Amino acid sequence: MNTNIDVNQMGLCQMLRAIDEGVCTTEALINACFDRIDARELEVGAWQVQRSREEYLAAYRAQQDFYDASLLKGLPLGVKDIIDTEEMLTEMGSPIHAGRQPIEDASCVALLRAAGGIVLGKTVTTEFAYFKPGKTKNPADLSRTPGGSSSGSAAAIADDMVPMALGSQTAASVIRPAAYCGAIGYVGSRGEFSLRGGQPLAQSLDSLGLFARQIEDVQLLRAILLRQPASIAPASAQLPSCVLLCRGESVGEVSPEMQVATEKAVVLLQAQGVKVIELDAGERIKEMVTHHINIMAWEVCRNLVMESFHKEQLSGPLAALIEQGLSMDRATYVASLAAVESGREWLWSFAPEADAILTPAAPGIAPLGHEATGAPHMSRPWQAMGLPVINVPGMVDDNGVPLGLQLVGKARQDDTLLTYASGLMPLFV
Repeated sequence: MNTNIDVNQMGLCQMLRAIDEGVCTTEALINACFDRIDARELEVGAWQVQRSREEYLAAYRAQQDFYDASLLKGLPLGVKDIIDTEEMLTEMGSPIHAGRQPIEDASCVALLRAAGGIVLGKTVTTEFAYFKPGKTKNPADLSRTPGGSSSGSAAAIADDMVPMALGSQTAASVIRPAAYCGAIGYVGSRGEFSLRGGQPLAQSLDSLGLFARQIEDVQLLRAILLRQPASIAPASAQLPSCVLLCRGESVGEVSPEMQVATEKAVVLLQAQGVKVIELDAGERIKEMVTHHINIMAWEVCRNLVMESFHKEQLSGPLAALIEQGLSMDRATYVASLAAVESGREWLWSFAPEADAILTPAAPGIAPLGHEATGAPHMSRPWQAMGLPVINVPGMVDDNGVPLGLQLVGKARQDDTLLTYASGLMPLFV
């Protein structure tokens, strides 16, 4: 079989079914991924460090019997460079940790390895998963930011370099780059996945994130990470019967293009018989943005202690966040924790019949330039409340640049959310 770019445009489950059906081999798919990396990495810059093609194939062939019998068949995995890998450096986007070599894999990496995935490399992260960007560019438009902090993982998926990648989110670090690059990005309910072996930023907010090309791929990876029965059979899809619409203006600044995309999504859903209820939030969702910032500042300065002693090696925005946390009184922090807890209860009581929330995943298309990663406010309320979220790609502006919409689910109802996202995605493409 020819190893061309079209091969690695398949989703992970599609690849695995193709292997099982004898349509192509694992090595053909591995080579297709490396062909794409060879063709695009100098422009996109998704990888902080990676195996060579020869190293990867040698690792696969050395344990081919295991990989051939495994669920993931030895296919490539990208891992954000704040997540520990025992055979590759984890430097967290900072010179403070240059040369840092973990002694073991993070739990999420260990589970995917045990299922037959092979780490192709570490993907670029912003500094400590905050704001300072790395080298990655947006594969949909190289003149634009890919977003952050999971910049490299989003770009590697969107540009067909690998079929699966790990990221993390404390504010908007999965959903925003997924929206900007046109990828699927999923963040589970708070505490759903183990964070052992990942750089902690703010423990009340941190979440593992998954990037993939199809919703069924997220469902497969989710099952593996939860040590639940996993299947590559085509997954079921279902539209929600009712969605709660949170317009971007209820959260913060939003572009006209995103407003148009939101209205288009509403029309498409209503044409399918989905009831749409508009969330009359007043200022409450915007207040969630402020509470998220308070929680993040308080916890970051108490997690990045050693790093705060090296201010000369920190970016201005991160140093300022640490100072904000140090100057904040504990009562403000505790009040913000209480506010997001009560906000979660209020949110779903507003429209008990709603199955999910539809809202912009970012303020608009990815901004031009590479000195910043875009505004995170569209994700802050849902992350503060610990709700599961997924970017559903497919919408674009008049120039074909991605516009992401996110579906927000109820806590611990992630499987239901993914089923709804599967039903929604074909409407947007």
